[in-house]
Amino acid sequence: MTPVSTVLVTGATGGIGAAVVGALLQAGHAVLATGRDAAGLEQLRQRYPSDQARLSTLPADLANADDLQAVVAHARDWCGGVDVLINNAGCSLFGQLGSQSPEAVSRVVELNLIVPMVLTQALLPTLRRHFRAHVINVGSVFGAIGYAGNVAYCASKFGLRGMTEALRRELADTNIQVHLVAPRATRTTMNEGAVDALNLELGNQTDSPEQVAEIILRRLETGSGNRVIGFPERFFARLNAVFPSIVDRALHKQLPIIQRHTNSRSHS
Repeated sequence: MTPVSTVLVTGATGGIGAAVVGALLQAGHAVLATGRDAAGLEQLRQRYPSDQARLSTLPADLANADDLQAVVAHARDWCGGVDVLINNAGCSLFGQLGSQSPEAVSRVVELNLIVPMVLTQALLPTLRRHFRAHVINVGSVFGAIGYAGNVAYCASKFGLRGMTEALRRELADTNIQVHLVAPRATRTTMNEGAVDALNLELGNQTDSPEQVAEIILRRLETGSGNRVIGFPERFFARLNAVFPSIVDRALHKQLPIIQRHTNSRSHS
């Protein structure tokens, strides 16, 4: 079967990334999967024995310039060159900003914001070769709502949302469509125990990686723009954009609970 698209998925061994790879393969696409976990990539490859011709894996740390260029070179040529880039690689950092190291803060901003920008920039010539191409950035509802205990993470995802919006407008007269999918809490191993405990105490709804992957696949198929996943998160994101003081007051009530969980993490 001829692939519908050739898709580069970063962070492919994480919960959302692995689910996205599976959804894309099931839909008939060719997938170039990359991530830092070489063993995890091999396990992912073995999970789809009948799809080996449409699945290529490449271990890489995209924060390393040489690794990033190796991924770009492979993406440029494999299966005619990628026409879809899904910027999914990322990391979280839960805790109070005053207790976090500058190195940890910089790492979050680099992986969640700088890497998608640089990788997208490097692949623009490849994407332009195709009749239609897509860049899909996996953001977060915390890219629209600043949330205590997640300062660096929010800053990086706010930046990714801005990058998506600006790039979409910059490429409006080209063949490249730019999207943002912003999940709420998702059941992945990226969440540490303190985050899961906080979500449980606050009653925050969580989605499976497969649910998020299905929404990402629909962005590719329909060509529609941004999507914040879940209610009431989508409502609060819109409310925060218009009346942030209302959200300030609502989240202030949660602050003692958030502080207790960030403190328990730092003392563990």
